[in-house]
Amino acid sequence: MAKIFRNGHEKFTILNVQSKYSFTNDEIPVDVTIVQSKEDFVLRYIPQLPDIGEGTKILLETKLKGDLMAEANVRVKDILDQNRYHMIIKRFTKTAEDIVKRYFPKLSDVNQHVLAMYLIHNTVGLGILEPLVADEQLEEIVINGSQEPIWVFHKKYGWCKSTIWLKDEDAINDYASMIARRVGRQINILNPLLDASLSDGDRVNATLYPISQFGSTMTIRKFSKNPWTVTRFIKNHTLTPEVAAFIWLAVQNELSLLVTGGTGSGKTSLLNAIAAFIPPNQRIISIEDTRELTLPSFLHWVPMLVREANSEGKGKVTMLDLMVNSLRQRPDRILVGEIRRKEEAQVLFEAMHTGHSVYSTLHADNTEQLVSRLINPPISVPESMLDAIGGVVVAFRHRRFNIRRVIEFSEIYNNSKYNVVYKWQPKTDTVSKVGKTPKIDSLLEMYAGLSQQEIVKEVSEKSKILKWMEYKRYFEVEEVGRVVSGYYKDPEGLLKLAESKSDFKSL
Repeated sequence: MAKIFRNGHEKFTILNVQSKYSFTNDEIPVDVTIVQSKEDFVLRYIPQLPDIGEGTKILLETKLKGDLMAEANVRVKDILDQNRYHMIIKRFTKTAEDIVKRYFPKLSDVNQHVLAMYLIHNTVGLGILEPLVADEQLEEIVINGSQEPIWVFHKKYGWCKSTIWLKDEDAINDYASMIARRVGRQINILNPLLDASLSDGDRVNATLYPISQFGSTMTIRKFSKNPWTVTRFIKNHTLTPEVAAFIWLAVQNELSLLVTGGTGSGKTSLLNAIAAFIPPNQRIISIEDTRELTLPSFLHWVPMLVREANSEGKGKVTMLDLMVNSLRQRPDRILVGEIRRKEEAQVLFEAMHTGHSVYSTLHADNTEQLVSRLINPPISVPESMLDAIGGVVVAFRHRRFNIRRVIEFSEIYNNSKYNVVYKWQPKTDTVSKVGKTPKIDSLLEMYAGLSQQEIVKEVSEKSKILKWMEYKRYFEVEEVGRVVSGYYKDPEGLLKLAESKSDFKSL
């Protein structure tokens, strides 16, 4: 028998359940059910939290909320200071727990904690958005106005309608204003657009009505707490071990690489995975609009972020400023979140030609489009500079099947010609080697003394290691980084571990 779902805004008929899973948000259990309904063309995302009675909610949001603000003795500017935010939350949590115990002394410790965290979330947090932000299976949280439910982008199921609604447009505006104040910005009728980052790295974009005609909007792009690594990509069939091994060989020998693809194709995630191949004895400078890269903690890494101008139009630090500055910090490797402008591209290619290894992303669907974007306006890089690029990795997102694949690895020449080496075959979902690598072979022979036979051997050995890492489920950034660094320390020893399928700790 079909089940009917109801809340205060809508009802729908559940035809079947696609998935169920659970997680905790500040130790509050959250159960998620993803269903297909009779009335919708997309899946429904249903989060369920411990039930709190309406009377209790009213008491929490009125009387107890006022008590919390008074007793926590925290200044508003401290709440809005991103650098002190987590420390302030700890103080609020202790005060909230004391207040809840005072008003609800007969409740169990577990239920008191649930009420305390509800109080915190609705006082200094994101309220009903908190469980969505805590769900690591979500990539995006989207509010299109108060006249429809919140949408989410699920890593496995793509866009889904949630069963969470905001009560009115003022609620959306309040969220946007609170986030803007935390980053020292304003969003109002005169400044109806906001692009900001939260303290945990999540990126927030907001627009106010009437700029967005159906109501105020907010989009939260979540910062991955468990970033994609090369072994995750291999397990997910996004990247084959052979292509990953070839990329590893290129990075090890300081060839510059560009990662390209369309929106949402996973360019930055691939860049993050590639960065783990950098030897630990080299200095890395990363430059981004918003913090998305996460490298192993033991690497010699200096992350840098651009800064918007303040309300007086002062203090702006651009990506170009950071790129020029990074060249004075003696970097061995430079990571750039994305190339967008002519000036940035020129500095990037100058850095390549002056001996720096550079890794960056660019919007283009394939190698041909990448070359066209680089040599034509508005970027207009001279064709003679293109030979500084060691290789191009092309990422692709297949929206129909909700999969991501590396569909090309290519090398580029200084006359804007290019050579596709590895290519994805969509009919079989496999990657084939369709060309040789004369340029890369020549560079590796010139700078590393590797013959063509030695290159083939290196790729084969690295491929074995990557397959072993995937077999051993070394998926975390730290694990992958330590294994790669272990290879640089003792390549023969690590290869023996891979061949015997032993644990890495035994090296």
